[in-house]
Amino acid sequence: MADLIGRLPLGGVEVGLRLAWGGLLLLAPVWLLRPVDPVTTTAVVTLRVLGARHVAQTVVTLWRPTRGVFAGGAAVDAIHCVAALALAAVDRRQRPAALTDAAVAAAWAVLGAVVARDRGDR
Repeated sequence: MADLIGRLPLGGVEVGLRLAWGGLLLLAPVWLLRPVDPVTTTAVVTLRVLGARHVAQTVVTLWRPTRGVFAGGAAVDAIHCVAALALAAVDRRQRPAALTDAAVAAAWAVLGAVVARDRGDR
């Protein structure tokens, strides 16, 4: 498993960054929320659930670092981006946080897609 990630440096970077991001969402959601949205219980819980999703996605990717897993993760991130954009369109109060979330999700989707493409037939 680690050997496969090691042969794909960008894949290793993606996995490491995703684990760090998931941990940050789990452990410091208030710190992340302050610049973009009022800190509410719902927002904190939402970020922690999202952090758990990122950690789980990291575990799956470490377990099976294949092109399909990276592509599947990119698809989940793209769907997340679209959902965040939809929220921004319908809820003015949550728009700053939703647009920030959409931008982050889009970055994860692009990184995952690049890793999947670079993975080739390996």
